[in-house]
Amino acid sequence: MKRRIVMSMLAGATLLASTLLGAAPAQSADAGSPDARQADAPAEFGTDWHDPITAAPPVARPSGRSCRVTVAEAQFRDFTPYTGTYTPPEGCGDRWSKVVLRMDGKVKGRQFDRLGYLHIGGVEIFRTSTPEPSPDGIEWSVEKDVTRYSDTFRARHDIEMLIGNVVDDTYTGIIDVKVTLTFYPGREASAPDRVLTLDGGTLTTPRNSERIVAEVYATGSGGGCEEYWYLAVPSNAPYSCQADGGPYREVQINVDGRLAGIAAPFPTVWTGGWSNPFLWYVVPGPRAFDIKPIEYDLTPFAGILNDGRPHRVEVSVVGVPQGQPGWSTPVNVLVWQDAERAHVTGKLTALTSGDLADTSTYTPGSEHRVDTEGDHRLTVAGYVDTSHGRVTTTVRRSLANTSTHRWADGENPDALKATWADDESVTVDGRGPARTTRTHRTYTMDGTTTIGTGDRLRTVLTLGDHADVTMTRAGHRSGWYRLDDTYAGDATYTINVPRDQRHAIGTTSERYRIRGSAGCYDRFLATVQGVLTEQRSGC
Repeated sequence: MKRRIVMSMLAGATLLASTLLGAAPAQSADAGSPDARQADAPAEFGTDWHDPITAAPPVARPSGRSCRVTVAEAQFRDFTPYTGTYTPPEGCGDRWSKVVLRMDGKVKGRQFDRLGYLHIGGVEIFRTSTPEPSPDGIEWSVEKDVTRYSDTFRARHDIEMLIGNVVDDTYTGIIDVKVTLTFYPGREASAPDRVLTLDGGTLTTPRNSERIVAEVYATGSGGGCEEYWYLAVPSNAPYSCQADGGPYREVQINVDGRLAGIAAPFPTVWTGGWSNPFLWYVVPGPRAFDIKPIEYDLTPFAGILNDGRPHRVEVSVVGVPQGQPGWSTPVNVLVWQDAERAHVTGKLTALTSGDLADTSTYTPGSEHRVDTEGDHRLTVAGYVDTSHGRVTTTVRRSLANTSTHRWADGENPDALKATWADDESVTVDGRGPARTTRTHRTYTMDGTTTIGTGDRLRTVLTLGDHADVTMTRAGHRSGWYRLDDTYAGDATYTINVPRDQRHAIGTTSERYRIRGSAGCYDRFLATVQGVLTEQRSGC
């Protein structure tokens, strides 16, 4: 039942419109189309199932010639990184309209989900997690638009890749991967001029920087409670994962000790999540195979950062218990330069942070309950004096989180219903009419795990990744798009028995929809007992 399916991933929220809307294939959703054919499903999971697949669209590729570079070929058995040397492609110049990363992976036997990264020249260009394999083995592929890192790809650099793994008599799965970059010659007008990393926690920007964006690949992982931070409860509640402030998490970035950006972390569910791997064998949760970075527009700080000196840049996660590990927050900094100026001056004109509200209230009883509410607001503004005049950037961001966590003694049942909102507006005034991009992100999770008669564990779970983006110019809408990525799963198996006695059953589905001024894409997938039973595409 092996069928190679390419899983495309987004390069980041700001790239959605250009990357995805142009990639939507023209496919019919009528019942007679090949996409809609049904497959027979067995009564329960066997020793093999469909290779992992997502409903997301493929990365759009330009027509014409291309050049391919193999970045890594490795088998991960432990925590030893793969190292090598990256060399730019020959025959495709040094300007590219598109650069596409592809990772092909395979694994068989028994193995946990594992977290991995790929660095070129110290720049993190890809962060991923792996699916859990079948005894007979699985293969999967991930694609990502990495054009924004073109500056890194123009020179030779060291490569480091790691998917930390443990292989022994019990966990036998060796993770075998190959990563390539495909280059399409041409000019990508929006790509940054420089891609920087921090040096000992400090950043030194070119003195003529006119736009600065930091991206943070923030993941709560590593096997501890921060891997499922959204289930944490206050320390006075009887639950296995405790944090003094409860489950509220916020990823903050500071420049020279001043708060420069706030964001809600995406509540990623890895492929062993919610105590039920049968939910994820074929269809993973949103973003599980391509962790998108959080973006912070630091342009209001450009007047400070452009003095040629190193500046302290720090990322922290609000809510993590003191001294507890579990979060990784690598930082890249994307810089656009003013080619006509040796030094771009400017000033930070406003920095207003509201009080961070975070309350988690525990209510005891036969049903334990924790209700959490959190919110935070930040406004930052500044200007730069460029060769094309003064340009003022104003960034407003507001976060909100509400959740209700219910469980009984023995954490059976265990239920969570949660919503995270991350609203952002960026207004750029200067060099033409004022332009504003407003982004409303909403993440949702609604799930329950129960253990019933005969040690039958059942998990019912729905996840949502939603974004509503509007671009205006001089007060008039110039573009828009809306993304809705919804996963639903219901799986049951017998715990505390050998793998071949679990008698697992499960249904999963994903619908990925994006509509906007540039077009639309709509795809639905469904599985039963690991068999892909339904595919529908169309707008």
